[in-house]
Parts: sequence; structure tokens; C-alpha cells
Amino acid sequence: MDAVTTSCYHCGLPVPADTDFKITILEVPREMCCHGCMAVAESIVENGLDDYYRYRTEMPKTAEDLVPDELRKLDLYDLPDVQKSFVRAEGEHIKQASLILEGITCAACIWLNERHLKQLPGVKEANVNYASHRARVTWDEREIKLSTILAEIRKLGYQAHPFNAQQQESLRKQSRKIEFRRMAVAGLSTGQVMMLAVALYAGAAQGMEIATAALLRWFSLLMTVPAMLYSAVPFYQSAAMALRRKQVNMDVPIVLGLLAGFVGSLWATFRNEGVVYYDTLTMLIFLLLSTRFLERNAREKSVEAAENLLRLTPAMATKISDGQSEMVPVMDLLPGDFILAKPGETIAADGLVEEGASSVDESLLTGESRALPKSIGDKVVAGSINYESPLTIRVTEVGEDTVLAGIARLLDRAQAEKPRMAQTADQLAVWFTYVLLAIVVLAGLGWWYFNPAKIFDVVLSVLVVSCPCALSLAAPAAFAAAGSHLVKRGVLLTRGHALETLAKVTHVVFDKTGTLTEGKPALVAHHVYSEVDQAQCLRLAASLEQASEHPLAKSFLKAVEKYHLAAVDGAENLPGQGVAGFIEGIRYTLGNAALTPALTLPTVEGIPGATVVWLCDPRRVLAAFVLADAPRPQAAELIRTLKEQGVRVSMLSGDAPEAATWHAAALGIDQVFGGLSPDGKLNELMRMQASGEVIAMVGDGVNDAPVLAGAPVSIAMGSGTQMARASGDIVLLSENLMEIAHARYMSRFTMSVIHQNFIWSLAYNLIAVPVAVAGYLSPWLAALGMSVSSLIVVLNALRLR
Repeated sequence: MDAVTTSCYHCGLPVPADTDFKITILEVPREMCCHGCMAVAESIVENGLDDYYRYRTEMPKTAEDLVPDELRKLDLYDLPDVQKSFVRAEGEHIKQASLILEGITCAACIWLNERHLKQLPGVKEANVNYASHRARVTWDEREIKLSTILAEIRKLGYQAHPFNAQQQESLRKQSRKIEFRRMAVAGLSTGQVMMLAVALYAGAAQGMEIATAALLRWFSLLMTVPAMLYSAVPFYQSAAMALRRKQVNMDVPIVLGLLAGFVGSLWATFRNEGVVYYDTLTMLIFLLLSTRFLERNAREKSVEAAENLLRLTPAMATKISDGQSEMVPVMDLLPGDFILAKPGETIAADGLVEEGASSVDESLLTGESRALPKSIGDKVVAGSINYESPLTIRVTEVGEDTVLAGIARLLDRAQAEKPRMAQTADQLAVWFTYVLLAIVVLAGLGWWYFNPAKIFDVVLSVLVVSCPCALSLAAPAAFAAAGSHLVKRGVLLTRGHALETLAKVTHVVFDKTGTLTEGKPALVAHHVYSEVDQAQCLRLAASLEQASEHPLAKSFLKAVEKYHLAAVDGAENLPGQGVAGFIEGIRYTLGNAALTPALTLPTVEGIPGATVVWLCDPRRVLAAFVLADAPRPQAAELIRTLKEQGVRVSMLSGDAPEAATWHAAALGIDQVFGGLSPDGKLNELMRMQASGEVIAMVGDGVNDAPVLAGAPVSIAMGSGTQMARASGDIVLLSENLMEIAHARYMSRFTMSVIHQNFIWSLAYNLIAVPVAVAGYLSPWLAALGMSVSSLIVVLNALRLR
């Protein structure tokens, strides 16, 4: 007996007789020669790469050929150096990857990918953004590898790539070209078939010869085939995917209508009698593709602002090392590296200015139109543009840890979480599709009883006219357009429900420090007690403070220009008292009462909780400066605007009650609660909500995180801590408080547009379906009506942009 029985299906080498390595490939058990071949074959099958075997033309000649390129590429994504550009650490072993998914055609694709990935052991979270086709997957690297996750996505029939804004734009352009090509083919078919249809309709009225009519029908069939076999493919794919899951979506009735119309027309053409619907079919395909093309563009416009943010970071940066500069990829930068940002260049990473002074444009990040001054010690963020002078920057965060990437994650989270109204619309669309199919069956049975000759016309018209596209687009299109508008103004929606809840708000509650006020001491008043004028007293005080590191020193330095400062000799920093020094031979002191015990200090009516600083020479008191937490420039205007809109306004503060009351009165707030701990703020908020009010909480800082999380909708200041931003449903990236009032206006406007879209969609179907069932609506007019209905919804939503 031979020692060899057959050849290895994987490598082609002989299989020893005393081995039993088998694996099912392409539904057939295959023999393997060893553990190695079996392991690789199993990996190929498990990763959905069966086509490697299906289409190979010869056995592998080298060891390298034994492993498909696709499998090698997937394994590369497990390498830390490859992951650093699109993966961030969420914990010691928890990672989060930002991916692009190819092949997404509808909301059902999103559901399928999310559900499948969440069932994998080790996958903690999986969210796919329908608008941008961007996925964020969180997993425990101890339980599952990224390559396995990518392979699972491949098994579903989709392709996943590491997210890159430029690559996504390239894929989007490619997809747009394919869609446009399908639409162009359908348009050409429609034009040709419509001309032939005019001749057929006219000929029927004027006695066209039977042979001529038959020839025109065959030509119509020929012109319809490209639209049916090429242009309509996306509808078939979407419907087939839904039916495989034993569900129906909006493409199921469309495909039923297309196939029924085509089969019926084909039968009539072969028999040379009856009605053909080639004009209706091609028109339906063309109008559907056109509407979806416009809807896709509107959807992409809605995420345009977010995508613009992601494209801000340059691909290369000038790295400085040992006095030498070189161009390096941004993904190779590490915290602690030094980079150079030249005038006009985009800053490549988050960092601190180590050398230089300039102004930086952060408008695309914050909505703030003016350039912001930056000098040594100031923080700069990736994506901002350096204007005037070179800046040497010490890198603190790169890649997925930058502020820019954080904003992108918040945007993804908001777009992945569907608002309640959007969820309701999706559920209505599903139920409406089932009801529609039931109506089609009942209408068919009814007309079969009364007039069998009209069954086909009626069924086709009902299937076409009542597609729930408009109903499904009613809410998502509006929310997407509003979100795009607000991002451009520096208002970031981080939760799906934020806009919907904000529209219902009846009471706005503010934290004080860092929200209604700047959160840092500022010079709010000064009193002069000698012949030395106010400007000179301020110059003397700022000159004394120029070498001080005390927080109050910055308040004086900001009040004067640096070139007005005087030289100080013998400068002293007296802890707990103030500063002193000689200016033009005279010794001056600036500090509290303990610094000048020999002098009698006048009484100053200050602000509760404010600090009074005295400027003195050896003989007398020259001036008193009052420093306090100053209100933000738009705070009073915002309070007034909200009151005019009929919204109640309150303030919660951890400051002493008398200080909180003074600030509230200055801003026009009637209800104020001071001296509250973080738990006290939350308890007070709960008490307010118990009365039935819908509250929006506006806060900043770590101690605001509990009360932000406890409010129905919360707004976190963009200058606040990362915890406050994470707790906020809305993040105000700009410093302009009036954007809060604008966001509330936009929320109400958005809900109004959504209600209009719902009313239009429902009214259209309530009118169109009975008319179609009654037999008064021809199929071609049904196709036109359905497309116009969807287009009206999209155009109405675009008003929000």
C-alpha cells in the first residue's frame, strides 16, 4: 500500500497516509498534509477569504505564497506601530479604533454590523455613523485582536479600513462616481424609453400597425435592460440583505414593483399584447437614484463641518532635535518632541509654546473668528493655524489623544445615537412597509374580483407611490442639517437627544464660576487716593507684578501693554503679603493690609468675595485695586434674551451666598443658591425637576460633572475640563455665551421642520395610497410623486443649514 493517498488542498504536497488533517472549504471536506496547512486554511476560511481557493489558478510555489496577502494585511493591524494613527487606549487593556466601513447602503447595514460586532467576546462597544460610514469599535485586547474584528466585518460582506480623513474622502468620491454612473445610465434609458413610449401611446390612439408597435416594445425592452441590470443593483442588494434577516425595508416594495413591472412587461412583449411599463420602470429607477443622490449629498453636507475638522491636521510636521530640523510624519511624533510651526502653517499636534509669540486661528475648532494671542507657556491645539511668527512647541498629545480627535469622537457619538423622533420615524417606516404590503395584497384581491384587467396597474402604482423614503428621511435629514449648522458656530452636539430635549427646555440653570464668569481674577475696580493719576498707578502696579508668578499678577499685566512697564530694582516677593521694589528710586509696595501696617487704609466698598490690593509708597496710600471673578462679556445679554423667550433662569454656586447673590443681581438672575457642594447642586437640580420643569444645566469644571449628568440636557463650556465635556450633552467650544440662546432657537426651528416633514409625509401617503388603490393613479405618475415627496423633505431640512 502506498504511503501517500492524495495531495494537500492548501499547498499541493502529498498527504501522508497516517495523518488525518481535514477542513471544510467551499462546502467540501479537504485533506491537509500537516498542522501548519490546516491552521492557515482555517484562518483563511474563518476570515471570509474563501475566494483565495475559488479563484486560484495554480498551487503556491513558495512559503510566502501559502498565506494570502489579505490575511497578512489583517495581521499587520495588530502591530502597535500600525495602530497608533487610528487606535487610542481607553484603559490598560481597552482599545478603541476608528474605522471606515465600505459597502454601507442603508440603516440596516449599520444595525447588522453593530449587532454582530457586539456579540463577539471581548468587544465592548461598536457604533457606526450612517452619515459618515465611520465606525468606532472598543475591545479588550486580552480577549480579541483587531485583525479578528476586521475579519468578522469582512465575513458580513463589508470592508473595514483604518480611518483617515483623506482616504475617506477618496472612497466617498469613488462611491459618488459609481452612483452618478448608475444614475446616468438610468437617465439615458429613461430618455430613450420615454420617446418610444410617446410613440406607443400616440400609435394606440391613431391605429399604429401591430408589427410597428411590437418593434417599439422590443426596442423599449432593450433600453430598459441596462437600468434594470446595472442601475437598480443597489435596490436589489439592500432588499436581499433585509430578506435574509427575515425583515423588510423600504427597498423591498421597490424591488417588488420593479420585478413585477419588468416580468409583466416582458410577458406582454413576448405575447405582443397587453400593457408594457418600461417607461415607468426606468423613470422610477432614475428618480429614486436622483433623490438618493441628493439625499446622500445632503447627508455628507451635514457632516462636512466635522470632516473639515478631521482634515485640519497636516500629514507632516517639522521636528526639532539637537538643533536640527527635519520633516517627519505626524503619526511618528511622540509626547515630549519639539516641533516648529512656521507662519501660515497648521499646527500638527497639541502642545505648549516653548519659544516665540504669535497669534493663532482656532476658528474651525471653536467658531471664534478672531485670532488668539499665544506666547510661552500657552497651550495650542492641532489643526489651528499659526499667523505671524514661528512657534517652537513641545508636543503633549498626538493622534487620537488630541483635542481635535476628542471633538471628532463626540461628534461620532452624537450622530450614532439616534434622537427619539428619528427612532420613531424608523419604526413607523418599518410598520408602514408591512401595512403597504398588506394593502397591495388586499388591493390585488379586490381588483381581481371587480376588474382583473387593472390588477397589474393598481398593484404597481401602490407599490411605487407609497415608498416610505420621505418618512424615513423626515427626522434624520433635519437633525443632520441642524448639527452641521451648529458645529460651524462652535456648538457641538455630543448626544443624539440633545437638540430634541433642548427644544422643550423651560428652565436654564447656570453654574457661576467659569460659566457666567471668567473663572479667574480680573481687575474690576480701582480707587485713587493721591495726585498720581489712575493710569500711572496701574502702570506702577503692573511693573511691580511683572516678575511675579502669583495668579493676581496676570490681572495687572493684562490691564496694560507690556511696553508701558517700568524697570524695577530690588524686586521682592513677600509670601502672603505682596510684592515690593524700587521704581525711579522710590520704593513701592503692592499687596494686602499686612504689607503696610504703619499706614491707615481707607474703607473700600468692594464685591463680596473680592480681593483688595493696596499700592503704597513709604508715606501714603496711592490706590486700591479690586480684583474679582469678572462676568463673561455676553452673560447679562444671554440672561436677558432667555427671559424674553419665557425661560426661567437660576444660578447654582459653591461660592459664599453673599458673593453668589451679588453676581446674580449684577447679571439679572432672580433665583440663586450659594454655598453648595457638588452633591448640593445635584439635589437642588432634582428638586427643581420634581416640579415638572425641563431643565438645561450649563456648567464648567470637575465639580459640575454630577449635576451636568443629572440634567435632562446639559451644556458644558468648551474651556472646561474633559470630565465636564464628557458629561455634557452639548459642548460650547466658543467663548460666546449667546450661542446657547442660538442653539435653543435652532432646536425649536429643527423640531418645527421635522413636524412639517412628518405632516407632509403622512398627508402625502394618506392621499396618494387611496388614489392609487382606487385605480386613478398611473404607475409613471406614482413614480414621479414618490420621488418628489422625498425631495421636498430633503430640501425642507436643508433650510436648517
